[in-house]
Amino acid sequence: MNAAPTPQPGIMEIELYQGGASKVDGVTDILKLSSNENPYGAPESARIAAAEAAQVMHLYPNTDHASLRAAIAEVHDLDPDRIVCGVGSDEIIHLLCQAYVGPGDEVLHTEHGFLMYAISARAAGATPVKVPERDRTVDVDALLAGVTEATRLVFIANPANPTGTLLNGQDVVRLADGLPDGCLLVLDGAYAEFADDFDGGLGLAQHRENVFATRTFSKLYGLGGLRVGWGYGSRAVVDVLNRIRGPFNLSNVALAAAEAAVRDRDFAARCVADNTVQRARLRRGLAGLNLPSDLSAANFVLARFADEAEATSCDAFLKSRGVIVRHPKSYGFPDCLRITVGDAAGVDRLLEGIAAWREQ
Repeated sequence: MNAAPTPQPGIMEIELYQGGASKVDGVTDILKLSSNENPYGAPESARIAAAEAAQVMHLYPNTDHASLRAAIAEVHDLDPDRIVCGVGSDEIIHLLCQAYVGPGDEVLHTEHGFLMYAISARAAGATPVKVPERDRTVDVDALLAGVTEATRLVFIANPANPTGTLLNGQDVVRLADGLPDGCLLVLDGAYAEFADDFDGGLGLAQHRENVFATRTFSKLYGLGGLRVGWGYGSRAVVDVLNRIRGPFNLSNVALAAAEAAVRDRDFAARCVADNTVQRARLRRGLAGLNLPSDLSAANFVLARFADEAEATSCDAFLKSRGVIVRHPKSYGFPDCLRITVGDAAGVDRLLEGIAAWREQ
């Protein structure tokens, strides 16, 4: 029997990514607070646009995403020629690694950073390098100290996932200034829209050749099931990414829904405002149950328990009541639970569940 081919170095070191759970055996009334999805779903405008686009699903989508890029540029006051669209921001991250790193290169990320940074680095044959955080926040000094001659990419999520903490603009600039030539800082802004008066690094990417910003339609816009993301940076970087991305990577349905969603500013404003209110309620409620959390700038809160056993116990109890949260052990937080901010009823149900667990 012929032997199977051998995968490229680094591939077998990748641990399979596990998304947030969505069901509990034997329980039908599920409240999913494990994947940071919008509790209000997608805007009606996007649903209508998707339904119309589905009528021509036999046709190939356009390859340049021109209409979606124009809409994004209009809303964010950007240059459409410096925007690249992908299958979620995950694909943009993967393309960056595919384009700029390989064997012998290093990719820096923080110790609690998004798991796809290391996965995409290994898939490209590069070495992911983990640097410590400080009080669950990105540590600029640690990142700069971790840079070597082999460093090509530095990834940070801002706001960070799973902590929700935010690195201020001055520190981001200091990080960008401190990187050597030939090293690209990637600012993952998947949750940027939920932070007050924050552009997710788009302004920095507008004026710096060594900064690239990514965004997603999966969180605020409720399009996680369609997988649409985008990135913004120099024309040179965008040109490189467009050369290696699949020409038909986004479907007609995804493109139409995303364009309608990004133009629906009333929906976005309502969701951000409600998230701000419910996030504060959630943090106050957790504090009242003796569960501290950092100030979150995202649509989730990281609740800290006394130890892993306590977090595991609470997680299991909530699941028995149909409430699913995320136990982020793979992110280095075995003693925590990451909880998506739901609507008012969802926050009430979550807090009632934890209170009942406390009273056992």
